[in-house]
Amino acid sequence: MQLDLIVENANILTQNPDRPRASAMGVWNGLIVGLDGDISGLEARERVNAGGRTVVPGFNDVHCHMSAFGQQLREIDAGPMRSLDELYDAVARFAAEHPDEEWITGASYDQTSLGDHPDREALDRASGGKKVMIIHRTRHMLTASSAVFAELGAMDASYPVPDGGEIRRHPDGSPTGLVAEQAMTAFRALRQPVAEDELVECLELATQQFLREGITSASEAGIGRSPIVGSTAGELSAYMRGHAEGRIRVRTEVMPTMENFHDLPVADADGYGSGLDLGLRTGFGSGMLTLGPLKVFTDGALTSRTAAMSENFCGHDHAGMLLFDREQLESITTDAHKAGWQLAVHAIGDVAIDLALDLLDTAQQSMPRTDARHRIEHASVIRDDQLQRFIDLGVIPSIQGRFVNEIGDSVASVMGADRLPWTYRHRSLLDGGLVVPGGSDRPVVNGAPLLAMQAMVERRTASGAEFNLHEAVTAEEALKSYTVDSAYASRAESVKGSLEARKYADFVVLSDDPTAVPASEIGQIQVESTWVGGECRYRAG
Repeated sequence: MQLDLIVENANILTQNPDRPRASAMGVWNGLIVGLDGDISGLEARERVNAGGRTVVPGFNDVHCHMSAFGQQLREIDAGPMRSLDELYDAVARFAAEHPDEEWITGASYDQTSLGDHPDREALDRASGGKKVMIIHRTRHMLTASSAVFAELGAMDASYPVPDGGEIRRHPDGSPTGLVAEQAMTAFRALRQPVAEDELVECLELATQQFLREGITSASEAGIGRSPIVGSTAGELSAYMRGHAEGRIRVRTEVMPTMENFHDLPVADADGYGSGLDLGLRTGFGSGMLTLGPLKVFTDGALTSRTAAMSENFCGHDHAGMLLFDREQLESITTDAHKAGWQLAVHAIGDVAIDLALDLLDTAQQSMPRTDARHRIEHASVIRDDQLQRFIDLGVIPSIQGRFVNEIGDSVASVMGADRLPWTYRHRSLLDGGLVVPGGSDRPVVNGAPLLAMQAMVERRTASGAEFNLHEAVTAEEALKSYTVDSAYASRAESVKGSLEARKYADFVVLSDDPTAVPASEIGQIQVESTWVGGECRYRAG
C-alpha cells in the first residue's frame, strides 16, 4: 500500500491518552492510518521530515465570529487605539482617502482604552458629516454619527427604544452616539444584508489568518438575522459557496441564531413546533461544513457593562440587563431541545447564568435526552453554587482563556474584590469533571490559540496583574482544551481532536513543544505549517 503522506522524525503529541506520543504518522485519503510501527515499511507519495519539531492536532476554535473578523480586516481597526483622538484621526483619514464612500465603518473600540465612548458630534467633524458606525469590541454596543441617527429618525428623543436596548442621550434629549444591545437592530440593519460576494471574501480573509495560527476548525458563533451577530438571513449560502470554491480552507461549524427560528407545520406527535425550514438541526453536513448548536442570547458583556449581574458594576449605578424575557427564551430553548438541537446559550453575568442553567434544566426535564451536550457560551461569572449546577447538569462551559489577558484589567475594575474570584474560572471547572473547550470570541480579542493557551496558564492581565491564579491550568490542559475538548463540544470527537487512526489528518507543525517551554514562551512558538486533511494549507515563509 502506498500512502499519501508520512510525517517522520517528529515529536507528535497525539492527545490520545492510550498512545500519547509518537514519532511518525501516516496519512491516506485525508485520514490518519497509523503511527510509528503501524506504518513501518510503507511507502508514501510525500515524506515530510519534521526535524524533531512538535506536531499537535489542528487547533479548534469553538467560538469565534469569522465573518465579523473578516469584515474587520477591511475596516478601521480601533482595537489597538489608546485615545479618542487617535480614532477620530483614523476616521478623518478614511474620509479623505475615500471621498466617494458613503459609509465609514470600524470595529473593536474599547472605551476603557480610549477613555470614553466615541462622541457623535466628534465623529461628524472627523468624517465631514458622513455616515459613521464603529462597533464595540464586544459587538454589544456601537457608536454612530448624526447622519446615521438622522436616517433612522433617531435624533429625536421620542424615537422608540425596544426592551433590552439603550440609546444614550444628553440631558437635552440629543443622542451621545452610543447604542446598546436590542436598540442596535435598526442601526445594524442599515448595513445589512451583506452581499454574498463580500461575505465570501471576508470569510476567505479570516480563514487565511486562522491557518497562519494553526487553526484547522472553527465554529462561527452566530449566523443569520440577529441584532448582535449575523450578516444576512441567507448567510449559510456564503459558507457553502466559500467551501465549494475552496476559499474557506478550514473546517467550519456554523451556529444559527435564535432569531432565525420560526413556526414549522410539523405533526403534533413530533413534540415541537418551531425550527429552521426542512427540519434542519445540529449535525447536518459533514467534512468541511456542518450545522452546529442553536445560538441563544440572554445578556450583554462585561466590558460593555451590559452583562446581567446580581449587583451593580463597581462605579456604575446599574447591574446590566437581560435582553429577552424568560418566557420567550424558555419557549425557544425547550422547543429546540425537543427537536434535537444542541443549545449554545450566551450568558456572561451571574444573573444570566442562573437563567441559562434554568433554561437548560427545564429543556432537559421536558424531554430527557442522553448526551445533549448543551453549552453556556462565555460563562464569565460563575458563583460557587452555580458551579455545582454546571456539574449536576453536565453543561459545557465554553470559555475564552484569552479574555484574562486582553480585557482582564477592565473587567477587574468593575467586578470588585468580592466577585473577582468568580470571574473567568477554568481550574475549578476542570476539577468538577467538566469538559472545557477552547475558543476566542474573535474579533473581541486576538484569536491565536497559542496566545490563549499562554493566558490560560499564566493568568495575567495586559498590565501584568495576577488574575485569579487559583484558576490557572497546566500547558497540557490548555492544549487539550483547544484540541480534544473543543472537538467534544462540537460533537466531533470521533473524527478530530486527536491524532489517531481513522481521524482527520488535521495537524500543526510547531517550532517548539508548548508543554515543555516556560509558560511565558508559549505564545511565541511559531506555527511552521498547518495541514487539513493531509494537505498543507499554510507554510511559514
